[in-house]
Amino acid sequence: MDCPSLPPGWKKEEVIRKSGLSAGKSDVYYFSPSGKKFRSKPQLARYLGNTVDLSSFDFRTGKMMPSKLQKNKQRLRNDPLNQSKGKPDLNTALPIRQTASIFKQPVTKVTNHPSNKVKSDPQRMNEQPRQLFWEKRLQGLTACDVTEQIIKTMELPKGLQGVGPGNTDETLLSAIASALHTTSTPITGQLSAVVEKNPAVWLNTSQPLCKAFIVTDEDIRKQEERVQQVRKKLEEALMADVLARAAESTRETDVKSDKGDEAWEKD
Repeated sequence: MDCPSLPPGWKKEEVIRKSGLSAGKSDVYYFSPSGKKFRSKPQLARYLGNTVDLSSFDFRTGKMMPSKLQKNKQRLRNDPLNQSKGKPDLNTALPIRQTASIFKQPVTKVTNHPSNKVKSDPQRMNEQPRQLFWEKRLQGLTACDVTEQIIKTMELPKGLQGVGPGNTDETLLSAIASALHTTSTPITGQLSAVVEKNPAVWLNTSQPLCKAFIVTDEDIRKQEERVQQVRKKLEEALMADVLARAAESTRETDVKSDKGDEAWEKD
């Protein structure tokens, strides 16, 4: 039978089981205009993609049922398992130290207080403690492309010099990339000169593990030239791809035309 809820040409078939323990029950199938058979709603959704919204589609009846969609949304909202899915996936987050205190808020013990009680420190209430040199955990990790080929490590400018124990170019690159990813504040490096004497004490954890640096107008101009060159290469590659597709389409048309001429001559 026709299925009005799906695009024109789609058919729905209901088959009654005649044998076995499930005799009398029915199976529902859908057929596309080209005759392809679908046995389940997920299979049907993958085939149709974004052309049809099947969120309220009932696979057995072949009808759109908005009331069923509302009930599913209400059930998902009340499901405690789904409520926890809104939390960020810690497996994809950068390995920044996560802390859990027994207090409701960060506190500092003030010994010179008259009654010598625990008093909240407003400066620390909005700050999360960060582990020093945590960027070293990223050592040994390499980026790969879709073919699982290791991508060549980026070369940083000579003006960027790392600080801290056991500093390497890989650690410096990871620290700068992580700082750009986790904060929106300007990246200036470690402004304090004493950080080189004792990084464990004077290190600013909000800045990457490198000495203070200045980006000049000449650096910006060189970067703009690199961007323009890359954009030009991308434009040339896209144009070459378009021409290659057009040539392939022309060849396929010529082959079909030749086959048609051969068939006509045989007739």
